[in-house]
Amino acid sequence: MSNKRSFMSFWPAVPVFLIGAGLGLSQEHPEHPKEKKKGGAAVTKEDLGDAITEYVKKDAQLKGGYFLVFDASAKKPLALTLEKVHRDKLARVGENTYFACADFKTPEGKTYDLDVFMKGASKDQLTVTEVAVHKEDGKERYTWSEKDGTWSKKPVTPDKG
Repeated sequence: MSNKRSFMSFWPAVPVFLIGAGLGLSQEHPEHPKEKKKGGAAVTKEDLGDAITEYVKKDAQLKGGYFLVFDASAKKPLALTLEKVHRDKLARVGENTYFACADFKTPEGKTYDLDVFMKGASKDQLTVTEVAVHKEDGKERYTWSEKDGTWSKKPVTPDKG
């Protein structure tokens, strides 16, 4: 069991291809990748928002009313309740791969912004592929970087001064 690694620890090395599907991101989270419009969407903003809400609800029912996420950076589990899925910050980031930002709170009131990735050709096939802690009490853990049309996560360097 000592070799067990968090699924979130593998993400930084994986590029995200942004092909756009008419699911835009608002200015509230400008650090999220911007879509490039090409073609229509098989999954709508509403489909994705509903799928994430339902996933969190069902998961929390199995775990004492909390959505449990392992915070790889702090090396501890988080017991969270969903505050809001940002339905205006939903985007297609690959073939049948979608991204959404959601706000959560701990019982103590600490806030977390989680990035939720889902994959599926239709709303009935959507499954969660990753949940990553993007922000803790508004402080960014990573940002997005684009190179030659490929988006990837980039660690945030701490301020010195």
